[in-house]
Amino acid sequence: MPETYTDVLIGRQDEIRQLDALLQAAREGRGGALVLRGEPGIGKSALLRHLDEAATGFLVMQASGAEFEMELPFAALHQLLAPVTGRLMALPAPHRKALEIAFGLDAGTPDPFLVGVASLGLLVETVRERPLLCLVDDAQWLDQASAKALAFLARRVSAESIAVVFAAREPSLLPELPGHSLQALGESDARALLAAAIRAPLDERVRDRILAEARGNPLALVELPRTAGLAGMAGGFAQPDSVPGVIEQSFRSRLELLSPSARLLVTVAAADPIGDPGLLWRAAELLGIDAAAAAESVPLVEFGTRIRFSHPLARSAAYRAAAPAERRRAHEALAAVTDPVADPDRRAWHRAQASAGPDEEVAAELEASATRAQERGGVAAAAAFLERSAALTISPVQRAERVLAAVQAKLSVGDFDMAADLLTTVRTDDLRQAARADLLRGRLSFVRRRGDEGPTAYLLRAAARLAATDPAWSRECYLDAIEMGLLLGGLDHVVDAVRKAPPWGEPVSGAASVLTGLIRLVSDGRPAAGEILGPVVGDAGEEVWARRPSLGFMVATELWNFDALYGIATRAVAAGRESGSFHALPIGLAMQATATVHTGDFGAAMELISEEEAIADATGAAPLVYPCLHLAAMRGRRKDAVELFASVDHRMSLSVQWATAVLSNGLADYPAALKAAKQAVEYGAVGTAGLALPELVEAAMRCGETEVAAVALASLQERTQAGRQAWGLGVEAYARALVTEDESAYQEAIGLLDDSALVVYRARAHLLYGEWLRRQGRRRDARSALRLAHESLSDLGVEAFAERAAGELRATGEQARSRTSKASDQLTMQEVHIARLVADGATSKEVAAKLFLSPRTVDAHLRNIFRKLGLTSRRQLRDLPDIR
Repeated sequence: MPETYTDVLIGRQDEIRQLDALLQAAREGRGGALVLRGEPGIGKSALLRHLDEAATGFLVMQASGAEFEMELPFAALHQLLAPVTGRLMALPAPHRKALEIAFGLDAGTPDPFLVGVASLGLLVETVRERPLLCLVDDAQWLDQASAKALAFLARRVSAESIAVVFAAREPSLLPELPGHSLQALGESDARALLAAAIRAPLDERVRDRILAEARGNPLALVELPRTAGLAGMAGGFAQPDSVPGVIEQSFRSRLELLSPSARLLVTVAAADPIGDPGLLWRAAELLGIDAAAAAESVPLVEFGTRIRFSHPLARSAAYRAAAPAERRRAHEALAAVTDPVADPDRRAWHRAQASAGPDEEVAAELEASATRAQERGGVAAAAAFLERSAALTISPVQRAERVLAAVQAKLSVGDFDMAADLLTTVRTDDLRQAARADLLRGRLSFVRRRGDEGPTAYLLRAAARLAATDPAWSRECYLDAIEMGLLLGGLDHVVDAVRKAPPWGEPVSGAASVLTGLIRLVSDGRPAAGEILGPVVGDAGEEVWARRPSLGFMVATELWNFDALYGIATRAVAAGRESGSFHALPIGLAMQATATVHTGDFGAAMELISEEEAIADATGAAPLVYPCLHLAAMRGRRKDAVELFASVDHRMSLSVQWATAVLSNGLADYPAALKAAKQAVEYGAVGTAGLALPELVEAAMRCGETEVAAVALASLQERTQAGRQAWGLGVEAYARALVTEDESAYQEAIGLLDDSALVVYRARAHLLYGEWLRRQGRRRDARSALRLAHESLSDLGVEAFAERAAGELRATGEQARSRTSKASDQLTMQEVHIARLVADGATSKEVAAKLFLSPRTVDAHLRNIFRKLGLTSRRQLRDLPDIR
């Protein structure tokens, strides 16, 4: 039996109270999660044992990360959920299939976040009978797929009788969850623990030496005297620098006393993370070890129905203490006895660890394992397999291919430093491989926001490499570079480089036309570019926009083509839903929400934003803030908008300036609008700068800066004439009317926007016309235009502009009607989304699946919605006309 340390809870009374409170809350249906953090030996595992013993009436489910199992996707999740997998049939078919694929029971590629939803659903089905306690030890060694799924469900148990507790060494692990860091014991508690561990009388010098070396670490306090002996402590002995090193050295010292065969048995046990005794005994037999006799003399390891080490440091100490040749022998034996059909990936991994040099057969096995891992959603595992495969590959070309694939996988899981290190090892004369390496360097430079060269430089270099041998791919790279230039700045430099590329002849594809059009945009101005870009932008189904929806969105905005803008966004959402991509779908949702804001359908926009935020929360990504900026600017709630603008990252400053200009014009704070609009326009970004021009015209005219307004109008006209769309022409017409005071231009604007979905802009045209009429002394005509503006803006919820219209109406002698509060005014973004889904007939389970919540959490939100709206049933919610 391995030793256990039952007295390490001395000095942990505060932690025990916190954990007991977590258990009690879960009993009462108020679930929660906690991450216990601290160095090895500090007492995390002991606190988990306390929880296990204290959880009377709970179903306790346990899992533990394994240092040598981090490459196997969903291994820890499978371990945790093993007691309840019999309930899989209770899950909806897509969720059930996702878990079956993740656990190797079915073929396919599981979506990692659908796995998280399914795992939560499995726990919810189980918790109907009794509360659940999920304990996850050594979380720093969780495989990445399991870590994501477990963090996902841990954030969503607040309305369930479920407690989830992790123990982890790393202070930065699972930062999105509540955490508690275990500190070293104080001197009095350390003395009390030492006295409990050592019953014999202690010389004061010996006690002080132990206390000094252990530094308040409970396991060190127990292990030091056990290994060194009191005489050793009195005389002093060499110690590693860190407390974990002290503990590991203690374990090593005890293993050094073993016979060679017993030590080899322990090495085999340490090299096998499964803890399968059958596997261990077969490997021992192959190595000629008398396992039964050797096991009798082995400390620190329990040889039972599962092989267990007394502490994770004991396992790592045993593995590292073995000579490299002995470790290779252990892995070779484990590979030989691992079933190549049932467990090919573990077999391949053991064979790789047993290899002392290049081995193409093992490298090919690892590459096959990487493919299987990727199909199961284990991108991190695929990266590890590929990295090791490349190290064992003999052929330089094949090695480069595998390294590039490993880099791609590392980038996909966010391991940017390792990706960069791997890229430095790529040596190839193959132009395509060199181009791929440059593209990966460009992507890495973009996500890290640092590097000797910017991302566009790498993209341009890749394009130049491919120009002669693969002109189609070269054009794609140049287009990527231009898109990057639009996003990051430096577009002129990119276009100069593209102009120097070999000619491609007449455009033969949408991508080629877009590339040519964007070059003309920089070189010859917008009218020339509009002739080329207009037809491509007008086709929202064009393949180039399917691959680059963000670029299409920017170009459509630049040409003031709302139909294309909305069409590209809608197609992006559909493609994201069809593929199940939680990378592509949020981008589509954010674009569609932004477009919807401009139609004045704020409820639909809030629903789209809420779904995008739900995905961001589920995936751990940052939500895309620009649709919120557009919504806040249009709604015109000063306090909410200003708070949002202040919280936004500086990289979104251009969008914030545009939003500030719109908000300030609505509030009639024209100097603030003028300053913000000038900044947005001066940057010259494709799309956003054009949207800011009418705001600049309006603010400049109200501030008496007519020359600024005239210059802005000319720039706006250049854009709207290039696109020749009703949205742009209508906005240009009312901007022109402001500058020229030509009444027919106001009427032209209203006519152009009259049949448009862009009712916000039509209402603003009526407002500007009414203001002009009042200033002309034509009060009756002004009242008619202002009344139309106020009613439309008020009904839409465009509050700042509606109040401005109300003030203008009062100036004509007419009192504006009070705005009727809408149901959505009182609800949060997420509550609006839930209310709209329920109003459309969705059940709590269906809403929960869509928003990655538990059904009880949805019900809790519904209770809040009913309370705020004074309702008592779903039927009443369905009958509310303004919730949808």
